[in-house]
Amino acid sequence: MAEEVKLFGFWASPFSRRVEIALKIKGVKYEYIEEDLNNKSPLLLKYNPVHKKIPVLVHNGNAIAESLVIIEYIDETWKHNPILPQHPYDRALARFWAKFIDEKAVPALRNFTWGKGKEREVAIGEACEHLKTLENELGDKKFFGGEDIGLVDIVANVVGIWFGVCQELSGLELLTEEKFPKLCKWIHEYVNHTAIKEDVPPRDKLIEFYSARFEAASK
Repeated sequence: MAEEVKLFGFWASPFSRRVEIALKIKGVKYEYIEEDLNNKSPLLLKYNPVHKKIPVLVHNGNAIAESLVIIEYIDETWKHNPILPQHPYDRALARFWAKFIDEKAVPALRNFTWGKGKEREVAIGEACEHLKTLENELGDKKFFGGEDIGLVDIVANVVGIWFGVCQELSGLELLTEEKFPKLCKWIHEYVNHTAIKEDVPPRDKLIEFYSARFEAASK
């Protein structure tokens, strides 16, 4: 019996793209269902009644929500091409840094892009500090996961792809090669990785989409 794998997502969401990357790394065939976030489908609301958000993975009728939870589920279900490290300590560290990105870096990125006045000033400082922390954690490694991308790299797609778009919209340059050479080198390696490069959302399309949101938020 063939496995049924469906992903409810949105093309411009870094969280949705994370799950797609994990599935590509594993070589899992899946059906992708694009959601209209302004008019969410009954199926999405059925499969994720708590948060009512994308992404949602449906595997043989069982729904899993939240990108980090989904990625771990994918890694445990399809054992080949592991995404998390094998050693328990290394796995714990990977989870720690993934959580750091979602709980620290993502909010700062959001606030420096969409925030106003004092909130934005604070967010700029926080974003720089979080980038420094990630720069130090990356060190001399090719990827956060070592020689190939792992959980932290997948979660850091918000830095690798979306941060540049937000910088352009905000008119600020925080993540530059001069300030963060290791992160910039990582971004180049990341977006050119075979599991990533074919599915990176077109930059001009992302800028157009978020620019419209930026203008709407400014009114």
